[in-house]
Amino acid sequence: MRAMLSASARLIRLLSLFQAQRAWTGSALAGRLEITERTLRRDVDRLRSLGYTVDSTSGVAGGYRIGAGSALPPLLLEDEEAIAVALGLGNPSDGKGDIENASMRALAKLELLMPPRLRRRLDSVRASVVPLARGKSEVRLKAVTLFAEACTDRAELRFDYRDHHAKATARTVEPHRVVQSGQRWYLLAWDTARDDWRTFRLDRIVAPVPTGMRFTPRRLPLGDVAAYMAQALRVSPFLHHASVVVHAPAKSLEAHLGWVGGTPEALEGGSATRITTGANSLDALAVWLGCLGHDFEVESPPALAEHLALVAGRLGKVAARAMKTSRSPP
Repeated sequence: MRAMLSASARLIRLLSLFQAQRAWTGSALAGRLEITERTLRRDVDRLRSLGYTVDSTSGVAGGYRIGAGSALPPLLLEDEEAIAVALGLGNPSDGKGDIENASMRALAKLELLMPPRLRRRLDSVRASVVPLARGKSEVRLKAVTLFAEACTDRAELRFDYRDHHAKATARTVEPHRVVQSGQRWYLLAWDTARDDWRTFRLDRIVAPVPTGMRFTPRRLPLGDVAAYMAQALRVSPFLHHASVVVHAPAKSLEAHLGWVGGTPEALEGGSATRITTGANSLDALAVWLGCLGHDFEVESPPALAEHLALVAGRLGKVAARAMKTSRSPP
């Protein structure tokens, strides 16, 4: 049984070598398969018995050539399975090491076996999906494909979206990219009602449907999908989000930026810095802003400005009592 499995594995490897290069010398093929030329002749005979045309020549320079019209067996994968395998192999442009190079070769062979219809679907997915980090996810591949194709086709979508509190709101968006980060999948899109970029978790999107409208792609936020998503994902898990302008250069704020998520954006020639950040309570944001040691302005949300006034009043009362106590005679 073991010898039989080994022979079958060799046949698959032999077909793979013929797919990459149609003509080989006998010694070269035997060397790649790590078998004797006598065993190679038996394997070639097995291929012929399966209906493959393999021409051979004798002599010192003799060898084998796969006949015209011969091809690997048809791809025995369903559409979603084939796309999943291709995504798992990664992006060929990223190949640098041995594993990546092997993935590139495997992906190239897989694409050769795909019918044009399926290859177009794969191209849409690969062009629109940005993997920041990989991980197990419960998002269905069919959903990933749907959003990826909408990105490629520049097709406007309509869907309901559930927020942190499971409250659903109707959204109409221009899909730009699908992003994988760990176990999460996100859609980066332009929200037409809010007139701004938004990120949507795919597992919170309900009943997406095309509106029938097409759109012209907009300029990327921050000029780069990965940079924008890295910033957005640092902030999006929090219940409260804020944008503030601090009247100080970004470098002077580095010691404080480790306290919260967010990325600084230099303004006004570097003398001011916009910070988009988040926290699970307005108190946490108020404390952080109070410790900056620089003047700042709250751009959003209005509730943060109101909460700062509340906290300032509370702290003012505490400070007043403390000063009154310290001035009292013993």
